[in-house]
Amino acid sequence: MDFEAIKKAAEGYRADMTRFLRDLVAIPSESCGEEGVIRRIAAEMEKLGFDKVEIDGEGNVLGWMGTGDRVIAFDAHIDTVGIGNIENWKFDPYEGYENDTDIGGRGCSDQEGGIVSAVYGAKIMKDLGILPQDMSILVTGTVQEEDCDGLCWQYIVNEDFGKAEAQRRIEFVVSTEPTDGGIYRGHRGRMEIRVDVHGVSCHGSAPERGDNAIYKMADILRDVRALQENDDSDDNEIKGLVKMLNPKYNPEHWEDARFLGRGSVTVSQIFYTSPSRCAVADSCAVSLDRRMTAGEPWDYCLDEIRNLPAVKKYGDDVKVSMYMYDRPAWTGLSYPTECYFPTWINKANAPHVQALVDAYHGMFGTERIGAPAAMPAREGRPLVDKWTFSTNGVSIQGRYGIPCVGFGPGAEAQAHAPNEMTWKQDLVTCAAVYAAAPALYKGKGDEDVCEYRGGKTNNDIK
Repeated sequence: MDFEAIKKAAEGYRADMTRFLRDLVAIPSESCGEEGVIRRIAAEMEKLGFDKVEIDGEGNVLGWMGTGDRVIAFDAHIDTVGIGNIENWKFDPYEGYENDTDIGGRGCSDQEGGIVSAVYGAKIMKDLGILPQDMSILVTGTVQEEDCDGLCWQYIVNEDFGKAEAQRRIEFVVSTEPTDGGIYRGHRGRMEIRVDVHGVSCHGSAPERGDNAIYKMADILRDVRALQENDDSDDNEIKGLVKMLNPKYNPEHWEDARFLGRGSVTVSQIFYTSPSRCAVADSCAVSLDRRMTAGEPWDYCLDEIRNLPAVKKYGDDVKVSMYMYDRPAWTGLSYPTECYFPTWINKANAPHVQALVDAYHGMFGTERIGAPAAMPAREGRPLVDKWTFSTNGVSIQGRYGIPCVGFGPGAEAQAHAPNEMTWKQDLVTCAAVYAAAPALYKGKGDEDVCEYRGGKTNNDIK
């Protein structure tokens, strides 16, 4: 393979990629409002000569290059979070900015830069004639990820392909989420858990006549905090989540848990009902953001909350459940799913991981690279690593077992932050690696590549 030709081609598209990314940033595209960005991506794909471009029922854009039966996909969610407090921004988040090295604006790193590199990576494959004849390249710009990780790929797998066909044809998917110059082979999963507490209202002048749901919840929240902060010593009635790094408590998966990092739990929202400010609260509810490491299945995590001392103390007055998601896409489609996003890890030597490693080594060496300003977060870190946050891989590999691997432009720390930016060099580097990887892939599609994955629940969810 002529790595120098690929690098030269990617560098030659630097200005085009910069222009494309700035166009995308200028179009607000929060979850369920992505139509403008989707249509701009489709137009770029058509201009660059993709063989087929389509927008599916959920509003994802799918661009095809090549006609082979074996599919290698490159995924980028193109929805963004909001801008938050505009006073925290030093520049207009949609107008953005550009200098010799940087591009700024909402979505630059998380994660519209990824679709830019993927689209141009496919273009380079076509330009240089390096796409294997038996393969097709699928580039997806996916929606609703910030709202519900992986929902877009549930739709793609079940509706655009059909589950059996997707699992047969798709060799692997490259997630183009930001990776700080690394190649990522997994990440923790997550769940959205709700705890509801029932009480009885009464006049605030005589609170003893009622049953204050907020006080009950306060007891429960102390236990939730202990679950997060305690260690795993025998002296603790509530052993902290760190226990899953200990072979004593996680004998089958403690090594995987140490690779991914411990699980976590935090209170993210609180709600209550009360007849007035002069009354005792008759209900209280909280949302819990639960991050799951290896060895923490979905039902274990629910039972863990149900078995907290304060939850058991209040018995039938407490309900612990998992959230569902059914918000309509920009197309109007509602595709209900559970708010469960499975953990997954690939083996380090899996063929699809190795394809990206070989492409990277062939062009850029064995260490992470990047613009000078990016290097403090990259130097000394292993090239092959994992994300701290969650991605569409929760469905691709976590739910369906389709191999996934991560490599994308930008920095994890820029995600959801004010003054979000990315580096032009990352766009070029990623496009080059994407262009080279398919021809270096030596897998047969039937390998056991999973180190660990959470799988599905027992609910009737596709």
